[in-house]
Amino acid sequence: MSLAIGVESSSSKSKSDMGFDENKEEGKKGKENQEGRKPEGAEEEEEEEVVETGGRIERKRSESSICDVTEDEDESDDDESLRKWKEQLLGSVDINAIGETLEPEVKILSLAIKSPGRPDIFLPVPESGNPKGLWFTLKEGSRYSLNFTFQVNNNIVSGLKYINTVWKTGVKVDSAKEMVGTFSPQLEPYTHEMPEETTPTGFFARGSYTAKTKFVDDDNKCYLEINYTFDIRKDWQEN
Repeated sequence: MSLAIGVESSSSKSKSDMGFDENKEEGKKGKENQEGRKPEGAEEEEEEEVVETGGRIERKRSESSICDVTEDEDESDDDESLRKWKEQLLGSVDINAIGETLEPEVKILSLAIKSPGRPDIFLPVPESGNPKGLWFTLKEGSRYSLNFTFQVNNNIVSGLKYINTVWKTGVKVDSAKEMVGTFSPQLEPYTHEMPEETTPTGFFARGSYTAKTKFVDDDNKCYLEINYTFDIRKDWQEN
């Protein structure tokens, strides 16, 4: 009897140990799976993680899926903000009718040089961009500013800039860049006046100059380029 019991006990222990080893092996595999190793046959497209918590099985979305959703939401918010900004600029213009297909059009309508105590000097806007002969004359040591009007059509023009470069006897003597701004299309023309400047004085300052003026936007699209000559003299030239 004792032997029988002993054999039975030994057999039961053996079975128990075998079961324990199997459980350990399964636990080890489960741990490996939780550490990110996929069991054989698992689909690579799976983006959810199965976690057992307190006897319950929960599914968690992978971080990459969460990031994708967040990025999509951010892009959607940016698009909506851009649309609201455009609607504010466009005012009564139908943004859906404009869309993103029409390019903005800027037309310079008039140019004038203003100087305190003097009549304005109105400059004809050349269609070719190259006025014939001397375009205007300034007195040395005088204060002056450029005033111009322009019209915007079709779509919003972003970052309109005025760029001016001046040469004397082939040497660059001055350059300026002025941000005019961002404008929506409208029937009424816009008016902009450049900061006041003072012409140089002295023997070497007097004489003939060549210059190039450009109106460009943020995309470096040029709406008008003027190549011209002007003089600085001891006195104003009467027309």
